Amino acid sequence: MPFPVRSAPSTFDTGALPRHVAEAVWRGSDVGGAVSRTVSSGFTLLDSQLPGGGWPTHSLTELLMPQAALCEWRLLGPALPSLIDSGGRVYLIAPPKQPHAGGLAQLGLTSDQVVWVGASTPVDRLWVTEQIVKSDPAGVVLSWLPQARPEQIRRLQIHAQSCDAPVFLFRPTGTLGDASPVPLRVSVSLAQGWDLEVRIPKRRGASLDDTLYLAALPCSLAKVLPPRLKTVPAPLLAPSHQEASHARALGRAAPHTPASQSLSS
Repeated sequence: MPFPVRSAPSTFDTGALPRHVAEAVWRGSDVGGAVSRTVSSGFTLLDSQLPGGGWPTHSLTELLMPQAALCEWRLLGPALPSLIDSGGRVYLIAPPKQPHAGGLAQLGLTSDQVVWVGASTPVDRLWVTEQIVKSDPAGVVLSWLPQARPEQIRRLQIHAQSCDAPVFLFRPTGTLGDASPVPLRVSVSLAQGWDLEVRIPKRRGASLDDTLYLAALPCSLAKVLPPRLKTVPAPLLAPSHQEASHARALGRAAPHTPASQSLSS
């Protein structure tokens, strides 16, 4: 006896559902909604691709970079003022380079708004990060954890669910192939000129296959750079001493700066 032939299913029309049910239906092609409060990244293009329209709170965000101290401040700088305007602080845990007070001031941060914890070993970095996240601080937590294992990050993710401050973990791009319990993973690298090349390999909802290019010229430099230097690829720039100071604080390389001009706090 021949089996009946079934026609291919047609696309389901949510318009046939009651309105309150249709609004609750998630489509696989849509970006997932936010499960908690979000904070604008300061980049309209990036916000449009982040679930909830910004950086999440009550959760971890992994920022994956080919080299530490390269893109962190240029990517997060636009969001910092809104995170500290109500008395919050920026918690830096084991940054790869000493924070530069002058460069941070260009981002609107004063010295009393920055807490720098110089943990040296991976165990200390994890412990400090966990204690700060568990305290539910006001502001934002930035932690450099290149050697953290998935089970350690999972533990941090559990604690972060009770933290109203965004928590960012900076890790090498090479860890992209490793499993991670973090719901949002963003890969960042330098692009031509002052742009940042951003990919979102993991987020709630539909995946993003496209690459985002964000114009990340610091406002302080935008006021002093001539137009021709605003479009020249970054490797071709020969920074002055003042520009080199800003560059190191904001994550750009300054290879022509003598060692005697190193940044001081």
